[in-house]
Amino acid sequence: MSVTTSGSGSAPCRFAHYFVVCGIDNETGLEPDPLIALCKSILVVTFTTFLGENFDQSPLKRTFKSKVLAHYPKNIECNPFDQDAVNMVSDFSTRHFYLFTPCIYQISKFCSAMQTLHQMHQAEHNASAHNCPSSSSLDEAESPFSQGGRRSCGCSGEGYDSVRDTLYVSKAMCLITPMPFMHSCKGFLSQVHRAVISHQPPPLPLESYIYNILYEVPLPPPGRSLKFHGVYEPILCQRPGVGELPLADFPLSEAFQLLGVENLVQIFTCVLLEMQILLYSQDYQRLMVVAEGITTLLFPFQWQHVYVPILPASLLHFLDAPVPYLMGLQSKEGTDRSKLELPQEVICTDLHIHTFYLITKHLFLSMLKRVVLLNIFGNPTLERLQALAKRTGVKVARLEALVAGQKAVGEESVGGRSPAEEEELRNAKLNVQLREVFAARFATMFADYESFVIQNSPDLESWLTNREQMHNFDKASFLSDQPEPYLPFLSHFIETQMFATFIDNKIMSQWEEKEPLLRVFDGRIEKARLYNVRAPSLRSSVYQKCTFLKESAQAIEQRLRKIDHTAIHPHLLDMKIGQGKYQQGFFPKLQADVLASGPTNNKWSNRTCSTQRRVDRHRQQNDHLVLDNELKENLRQPKLSDLSPAVIAQTNWKFVEGLLKECKMKTKRMLVEKMGREAVELGHGEANITGLEENTLIASLCDLLERIWSHGLQVKQGKSALWSHLLHYQAREEKNEQLSESPVSNGQEKRKLESSVGLPALRVSLIQDMRHIQSMGEIKTDVGRARAWIRLSLEKKLLSQHLKQLLSNHALTKKLYKRYAFLRCEEEKEQFLFHLLSLNAVDYFCFTSVFTTIMIPYRAVIIPIKKLSNAMTTSNPWLCVSGELGDSGILQITKNVLEMTFDCQNLGKLTTVQLGHDNSGLLAKWLVDCVMVRNEITGHTYKFPCGRWLGKGVDDGSLERVLIGEFVVPCSDDDGGRGTKTPPLQRSPSQIRRIKPTTVQIQESIGEAVNNIIKHFHKPEKERGSLTVLLCGEGGLVWALEQFFHHGFRSARIFQKNVFVWDFYEKVVAFVENADQIGDLQETPEPLGLNCESFCRYVNAINTMPRNIGKDGKFQLLVCLGARDRMLPQWLPLLAECPVVTRMYEENALLRDKLTVSSLVAVLETLHDFPITLESSLTKSVEL
Repeated sequence: MSVTTSGSGSAPCRFAHYFVVCGIDNETGLEPDPLIALCKSILVVTFTTFLGENFDQSPLKRTFKSKVLAHYPKNIECNPFDQDAVNMVSDFSTRHFYLFTPCIYQISKFCSAMQTLHQMHQAEHNASAHNCPSSSSLDEAESPFSQGGRRSCGCSGEGYDSVRDTLYVSKAMCLITPMPFMHSCKGFLSQVHRAVISHQPPPLPLESYIYNILYEVPLPPPGRSLKFHGVYEPILCQRPGVGELPLADFPLSEAFQLLGVENLVQIFTCVLLEMQILLYSQDYQRLMVVAEGITTLLFPFQWQHVYVPILPASLLHFLDAPVPYLMGLQSKEGTDRSKLELPQEVICTDLHIHTFYLITKHLFLSMLKRVVLLNIFGNPTLERLQALAKRTGVKVARLEALVAGQKAVGEESVGGRSPAEEEELRNAKLNVQLREVFAARFATMFADYESFVIQNSPDLESWLTNREQMHNFDKASFLSDQPEPYLPFLSHFIETQMFATFIDNKIMSQWEEKEPLLRVFDGRIEKARLYNVRAPSLRSSVYQKCTFLKESAQAIEQRLRKIDHTAIHPHLLDMKIGQGKYQQGFFPKLQADVLASGPTNNKWSNRTCSTQRRVDRHRQQNDHLVLDNELKENLRQPKLSDLSPAVIAQTNWKFVEGLLKECKMKTKRMLVEKMGREAVELGHGEANITGLEENTLIASLCDLLERIWSHGLQVKQGKSALWSHLLHYQAREEKNEQLSESPVSNGQEKRKLESSVGLPALRVSLIQDMRHIQSMGEIKTDVGRARAWIRLSLEKKLLSQHLKQLLSNHALTKKLYKRYAFLRCEEEKEQFLFHLLSLNAVDYFCFTSVFTTIMIPYRAVIIPIKKLSNAMTTSNPWLCVSGELGDSGILQITKNVLEMTFDCQNLGKLTTVQLGHDNSGLLAKWLVDCVMVRNEITGHTYKFPCGRWLGKGVDDGSLERVLIGEFVVPCSDDDGGRGTKTPPLQRSPSQIRRIKPTTVQIQESIGEAVNNIIKHFHKPEKERGSLTVLLCGEGGLVWALEQFFHHGFRSARIFQKNVFVWDFYEKVVAFVENADQIGDLQETPEPLGLNCESFCRYVNAINTMPRNIGKDGKFQLLVCLGARDRMLPQWLPLLAECPVVTRMYEENALLRDKLTVSSLVAVLETLHDFPITLESSLTKSVEL
């Protein structure tokens, strides 16, 4: 085994720091491990198979303490030897005795002690045999360490006999290295083990090889390869360069083969979200490979919690820790994992059977599978084609040439290299390519993370002092820029400790040297950004293939095929003759004086370190020069400070034209996506460009605006050039405001609202919108504020107007920008603003839908019908506003005050308003025309038509009404604020119906209402809108069914009150309950009886609720509940067949036409396939 540690000073120049031998100490004797015994005895209750350590168990299977028997050298200053840690690591393979030959062993001196323990065990076993018959099976259970083949040693199976049997105990060898060269260490230790068990002695004493790797094999520099010699064969190792992924030598292919690509990706996701992960296997090597493989793939992040790839029995209680962890637990063959008692949050993964499964992204998995298949199995395509051609008898010369060429290349690649070396090369390439796929995915997702890092502290000391109280990352702004499919993962991931540590390292890098992982990751992002500066990729959730696969594989192959350095060969040492004599199968006692220290005048360490440093510096300088030359070739721009205007225009024309062209393309894509299929049919785009997410397109527009405002800056101030310009503009305007002692009037306008009688005009301006953004505490960075301002302006249809106003201050623009800047090119600037103006043709809610947790001021105005002298009421009115994101709660309105303002967490798009009063005072009746509600930040205004009375003894007696809103589009006299009116949503149905619809129109309206609901569920979820509007709005299901029930209804009576449909329902309930009491319903069919019972239950529940919603409101609620619970088709036949219908409906009524009722039932049954959910404003206080 090999253990990796970190160190500094002179020792890191050496490949290995320590060589350690572990086993059972002869001096201390057989010392039981009480902690392991205790933990294993606890496991007896957990497992059906006995795993424990007690005195009934055979001494050969008991656990004894393993210790470090020897380590060379004694100590290194930069990396002190930790004996306890090494004891714990080596404990897994050295704590048991065997009556067969383990991998490395020695004849034990504990024969007499073992004989005594065995006799005691045998006596106790015989005495308790009649009480515990199953105890005899203890000796038959195999040790977990006896997975290898048994070798006969004369044991008769009756237990241990010191005269007859030979007793062996295993030893463990360990290399401690400063870097995890796992494959090389394994190769060296394997050759030492092979030398011990070989029939022939090794060419040199073992001390020569151990001395060589400890003192004479150097640590390869970054980007170089090294060849050193083991006992029989040379060993290769290579170290990644400065800009490459860090060294990771565990075989990732084995981890993917054990779990499968899908399962491993899901476990990896759980690790990213810092869950509790338990790996479970009989094989210690599998536990280590999978755990190390998963943590390797975390680049550039690092696991920050408990990490125990192989959990010792003494630490079994760690499984109950209330913190995230990644642990590996060794299982015994035949153990039932389902009976292992674990905390509920733990995700347990069996590495022998694939029991972990979740849904994953197809393209990302396909990329991983392709990398695995190509590296493990080569290129099987040509082989399959050749086999097919051979079976069919077809000869294809080109195919044969390809196959022959592939074989020739393969033979040429082997040229002088052993199959083991080729296998090593293939595994190394596979490792780095798999890691590149994951690293590229992180680089894509976090390409702009640096823009959202908050760096407010002037020095490291002050930052460390206030670390707990400070926000280091602008999470709200970062999430607002991400594609929608990323949000569920990213919103949780940015709260993890590993992401917080990553951001902390980024902040500290401004005062200290960059952490290596961060340096490599930032280099990748910067390289991609520089190469894509002319054609930046559109931020999207579409998977982007990794472009580093070929480059990384070539770097590995070049280092392993052309060795940079060869270490000196092992040689004879000045040793005492007779010691360390070779004896097959026994590890010798090494001469400590030879291995205790290295050479006093190591010419290599003095010469190589300095020489290698010079060579590395020269090589890195050349690499940087090559990269710089490549980038300059692509991005070269001449110095423009002293050129003539004509030359400046000619030089910048292509770049400015590219920005303008990109602006045109982005605005067109945004319009086409918003208009959907309609735009494609009108010829404004192709069908394949639709489907991009609105959030992705707007984030891309924000990137474009930042690049335009960054072009030609005199001096860059802050991370956002746009916000910096806005701040300069704000400072100048506020200074002018103070000088003139008048409100800021530049650019202010009053927006006229359609049907906005009673609402005061909303003053909007660039400065006012900036102040709204600056008051949002959720946004922490200038980049986030700039993007929030863009979203707000776009939602208000003022983006083009605001930017035009910003650029109208020519003095400020000249001060901030050079003369060749895009913003000082008048013609291109006008075209740019015109393209942005085209976005006013559609409605965006990109600010409201993203910043869902901010507090927003709302203004509500109740508009009564004044001409009927009922503008005021003496009662106490109240209001409750509901939206897609929540509701405001009950808001009391001051008497005789029809306008109010209130602050509430963002409600999203407004859907309903509940309006009511307590019916107190002399003038309690109130005739309300509508309610207007406006978002004071975005300016969105909603009208909630009513046109009904609120009061007892008037209309339907309602004291509370639920009103459905319609969005009012603002209009302005200025072109910049003019927008295209969006078709209004359905509104609350009013009582006045002057034209009676025909039977055909009623049936068509019901069919259309049902079709609208079905279309609602067939749309993408983000495009569905409000289901309440389709149910309760004008033209909705409630409105259509109300027309059906009003047809032929005898409601108007002379000198009597109007009769409502709800009165008919109550009479039906009374008739059914009365018939049930006298027993008439006992003879009705069972389904009809159940329908009667459910109808009565719903009507009575609505009648007994504390809300005073009136008879029409009760009818609306019953229809909504019936649609939700799929009861409407069952209730209609009951209502049509009830004798009450003949008294309350005319003969030609639709309800008395059986054919019409049956067709209506069939139409309503089509809604049963869809889950209808109702807003709380509709179902409040109803108990069913």
